[in-house]
Amino acid sequence: MTITAIYFDLGGVIVRTEEKKPRAQLAAEFGLTYEELERIVFGNGLYSTAARATAGKLTEEAHWVSVTRRLGLPLSERPRIQEQFFAGDTIDWNLVAFLRQARKRYKTGLISNAWGGLRTWIRQQNFIDAFDHLTISAEVGIPKPKPGIYQHALSALGVRPEQAIFVDDFSENIEACRQLGMYGVHFRTAEQALAEVKRLIGWAESA
Repeated sequence: MTITAIYFDLGGVIVRTEEKKPRAQLAAEFGLTYEELERIVFGNGLYSTAARATAGKLTEEAHWVSVTRRLGLPLSERPRIQEQFFAGDTIDWNLVAFLRQARKRYKTGLISNAWGGLRTWIRQQNFIDAFDHLTISAEVGIPKPKPGIYQHALSALGVRPEQAIFVDDFSENIEACRQLGMYGVHFRTAEQALAEVKRLIGWAESA
């Protein structure tokens, strides 16, 4: 069956932490390793505030309040902590440009495990136009790799699993989409992932 839709993940794919120094400096401020700080922010376990925010059971603000308190800081420090933690993140504008171009021929979508503020952030960064639809776990209440989030994304664009490609950096998320019948591209580098997507859709011949 012909591919008619292309879905991308956001964190670790379109947006990546290319500069680790700001996060490392923040960790050092609290006597933590880089990995320890990441565990505090991104959570460890199904009942962490990060996991609950990802599933839409807790607001993003409430999660950051919890992080700030765990670091022993007054809540007035929350904006600084959040800003510095993500200061090394970079938007891959080449991938965004591909999605904008692809949208002329295909339906494009986002499937992201993310907190409630993501849609606003994407709009503020001026690339919401690269997508026909955003499926955000906090909004739909279903995180990857649960099949329901993929089914929601497919339904939103009116496509069957075998008509869709999904690009993600976590192998378990790719395995889950493949079990539904979608084409999965495991992101390792931007060049590799883009080459695989283009091969699947015959981009060189059709572009």
